[in-house]
Amino acid sequence: MNDNNSTAEAKTSERLSNNKQLEFQWKSIDWKKAENEVNRLQTRIVKATQRKRWNDVKRLQYLLTHSFYAKAIAVKRVTTNKGKRTAGVDGILWNTPSQKMNAINSLTDKGYKASPLRRVYIAKKDKKKKRPLGIPTMYDRAMQALYALALDPISEATADTKSFGFRKGRCAQDACEFIFTALSRKDISPNWILEGDIKGCFDHISHKRSRTLRRKNRGYKHQ
Repeated sequence: MNDNNSTAEAKTSERLSNNKQLEFQWKSIDWKKAENEVNRLQTRIVKATQRKRWNDVKRLQYLLTHSFYAKAIAVKRVTTNKGKRTAGVDGILWNTPSQKMNAINSLTDKGYKASPLRRVYIAKKDKKKKRPLGIPTMYDRAMQALYALALDPISEATADTKSFGFRKGRCAQDACEFIFTALSRKDISPNWILEGDIKGCFDHISHKRSRTLRRKNRGYKHQ
């Protein structure tokens, strides 16, 4: 009995000590340096993309997604946004500094496979209908945030300069200003504006058809 109690106490003490160490490491992260390091790599990715040096782009993306600072920023983002208190199917939340630091150390693409989404239904504005919402696990959210850091520079460098939806650093006011400028030119301004809204677009996409098209496109590229 005494031996069992001693072993249990030793394990508890070791766990507490490890948690304190992880907590100290999290609180010791230089976030300004982390942002600078990630921004530096993202800038290099943009320049390589503009020069169409795709091997350099892949190499820089690998460096970024395996960087400690990028992982730290990814974990920080998913633990400070509005969904930080909503768990996925595993019920796990990263609330404490030690859990956050442990999450940084565990982020890896080796053998990674995303977990199923937790399906919930939230009320729409009219409150008559509800729309489905898929909630990923904290780990999947962190992986998404990590790889977004490597993909955003390419999407921003190659995107249409006249698009404003779901763009970083752009908002509805920017779109309004662009439209105002385009319509205020004498003699060369457009006469008509087309406004469209595809009702339930993503709810009614044929996923079977989409998979077929993706397979055909991949086959075409390899030919």
